[in-house]
Amino acid sequence: MRRPKGVKTRKAVAKRFKVTAGGKVIRPHAGRRHLLSSKNAKRRHHLREAAVVDPSDTYRITQNLPFSH
Repeated sequence: MRRPKGVKTRKAVAKRFKVTAGGKVIRPHAGRRHLLSSKNAKRRHHLREAAVVDPSDTYRITQNLPFSH
């Protein structure tokens, strides 16, 4: 069968980024996978929060997420 034509979401981007209701793109912090015992509690606590993506990168990310904005 032939695949239907249309815009497709880039799944690798969809797993890494989220677009908020206001149009901002948020991302998780790096450094939360392993070697956490050597990082202090304050550092680990701040890595939990999502970070806002730099405005220069938001255009490319939103182009790969056509149904989220």
